Amino acid sequence: MVITKYYKKFIGFIERYGFGLSAPAYLVAYLVFFSILEKINDDHYHIIHMAADDLIPFNEYFVIPYILWFLYVPAVIAYFIFSGKKREYMNTMVFLSTGMTIFLIISAIYPNGCHLRPTVFPRDNFFTSLVMKLYSIDTSTNIFPSIHVYNAIGAHLAVLHSEELSKSRIIRTGSFFLCLSIVLSTMLLKQHSVFDVATALVLSVLMYVLVYVVDFQPMKQKEAVQRFRLSR
Repeated sequence: MVITKYYKKFIGFIERYGFGLSAPAYLVAYLVFFSILEKINDDHYHIIHMAADDLIPFNEYFVIPYILWFLYVPAVIAYFIFSGKKREYMNTMVFLSTGMTIFLIISAIYPNGCHLRPTVFPRDNFFTSLVMKLYSIDTSTNIFPSIHVYNAIGAHLAVLHSEELSKSRIIRTGSFFLCLSIVLSTMLLKQHSVFDVATALVLSVLMYVLVYVVDFQPMKQKEAVQRFRLSR
C-alpha cells in the first residue's frame, strides 16, 4: 500500500511537472559537450581581443552578480516549471537552448579564448579571493558569444514576458538591474572581451524576434490547411 501511495504521487508529479524535465536533460547534454570542448580546445585556440577591453578596469566586487547568475537563470526556469507555466517555460527553453547550442557549434568550429585576466590584483580582499577561486573553476576559453550575458538576457526577457512576474514592478526592476550587473561583470572581471558581450547581445536580439515577436501559429495553420487540401 505504501509503495502504491508513493507510486501514485510520483506519477502525479510527472504528469504535472514532467514538461520541465527537458531543462535538466539539456543541461546534462550541454555540460558533457562543453567539457569535451574545454579539453580539446585547452591548448589551441584563437585569441579574442578588442581595444576597448584595455579601457575597462578590473573590479572584483562584480564577482557577486557574476556568481548570482548561477541562481538567477535556474530560478526563472524553476518558477515556470513549478507554477505550471508551460508556454512560458517552453519559450524560455527555446531561447536559452538554441543560443547555447549555437555557442557549442561556434566553439567546436572556432576554438577561442582571451588573455585579459590580471596577473596581479590591485587589491587584496574577500572579493579578490572569490575571483581567484572563480578563475580556477571557470576557464577563459570557449567564451564567444558570452553565455553568461546571453542567458542573463534570456532570463530577464522571460520575466518581462511572464504573465505573473511582469505584474510586479519590484521583480521587473530587480531583474533588470541584476541582468545589467551580470553583463557588466563579465567584462569587469576580465572573463570576457567586449566582442563576446556584443555578439551575445546580437544573438539575443535575433532570438528575441524569433521567440517573442514572430507568430508562427498562422504559418502552422496555413500548412495544416494545405496538407488537408492535398489529402482530399
